[in-house]
Amino acid sequence: MSKYIYPDAIITTAGHVDHGKTTLVHALSGVWVARYSEEIKRAMTVKLGYITIGLYECPSMEGEFRVISDGLLKDGKCPNGDEPKLKRKVSILDVPGHEVLISTMISGISYVDAALLVIDASMPVPQPQTEEHFTALSIMGLNKLIVVQNKLDLVNKEQALENYRQIKQFLKGTWAEGSPIIPASSLHKVNIEVISSLIDQLVPPREVSGGDFRMLVLRSFNVNRPGTPPDKLVGGVLGGTVIRGSARVGDEVEIRPGLKLGNKYEPILTKVTSIAIGNEYVEEARPGGLVGIGTELDPALTKADSLVGSVVGKPGTLPPVWSDLTLEFHRIEKPSDSALKEVSFKPKDVVMVHVGSAAIMGIVKGFHGGKLDVVLRKAVSAEEGSKVVITKQVSNRWRIVGYGVLKDGTVVLE
Repeated sequence: MSKYIYPDAIITTAGHVDHGKTTLVHALSGVWVARYSEEIKRAMTVKLGYITIGLYECPSMEGEFRVISDGLLKDGKCPNGDEPKLKRKVSILDVPGHEVLISTMISGISYVDAALLVIDASMPVPQPQTEEHFTALSIMGLNKLIVVQNKLDLVNKEQALENYRQIKQFLKGTWAEGSPIIPASSLHKVNIEVISSLIDQLVPPREVSGGDFRMLVLRSFNVNRPGTPPDKLVGGVLGGTVIRGSARVGDEVEIRPGLKLGNKYEPILTKVTSIAIGNEYVEEARPGGLVGIGTELDPALTKADSLVGSVVGKPGTLPPVWSDLTLEFHRIEKPSDSALKEVSFKPKDVVMVHVGSAAIMGIVKGFHGGKLDVVLRKAVSAEEGSKVVITKQVSNRWRIVGYGVLKDGTVVLE
């Protein structure tokens, strides 16, 4: 039996609602990641979707090799009928673009390696969530971007060139200036091969790190169908990304912040019963891709994404659990955005705090001397010194207003 090839990088989509992020993922993978009834009804991504794709070498018309992805294979073969040679695998995270779901987007990009910024060629640049997503990527320290100038089939040459100039102007002076801009039609799979090749060229494999196992939970599931007999029930499943170390079937793991009991939190202890990437069961969970871990947990604990934002690791190695935070606040500077210039905080203001894969509602307790004190509606497990993204309603829209560095707070679980 051939050895399983693990995905070695995570790439996120980014961009405004309805610019074609999920269609691009379909073109690259051949799979629709919007599987939920609410997403289908609303024609927009509501939850984080993720999928692992292969990057293959196939011969070109000129006799050289080119790199293509699963979505371009035909019945498992190269376009010319040859057998594809699997070069590597990468995971793709598909995030929602609507402004009310900015929290979902931010929670998904904590530990990604690159982004596909999808821009509709028929619309002015930047659209509001194009700018917000780019701000989030910048705060999280991303340095690899591929811009997909999508829906080229909807515009003429002059419109496409003007849209291209606007993209260049938007990126000018930022970390992403000089990033490749690929004209494409995800619907008709135009230039998807170029995007596949750029992913392979620009996104190096993530190094497999040592240290104690740690995973951020992006999704959690009850996979049992209604009516499943008790003796056939399986434990809850955690989906997410491993940021260091590895875990194998049979390992005991701890989940934080865990269960709230009165004013205290108790960690959840369980065992790993299975590990899967996509539809394939594998030997271990390790950095580099998106993974699903089966557990012995009561599935009621994991249903409906109830453990999203949790941290999983070897017992006794996880960060403290905090019920309120003191943050060293850093404002987002956008000279052209007068609304952000005037943003401040006063007691009882509502904010969203994003740390790791957690997005938690908070109430401002105080803001003085550059320090922002926030009481959380739900506790979070995080290292002191962690970067925390802050969103707040500005002019009736949720906006990223800055980020904080965790300096202090109330610890409810050491």
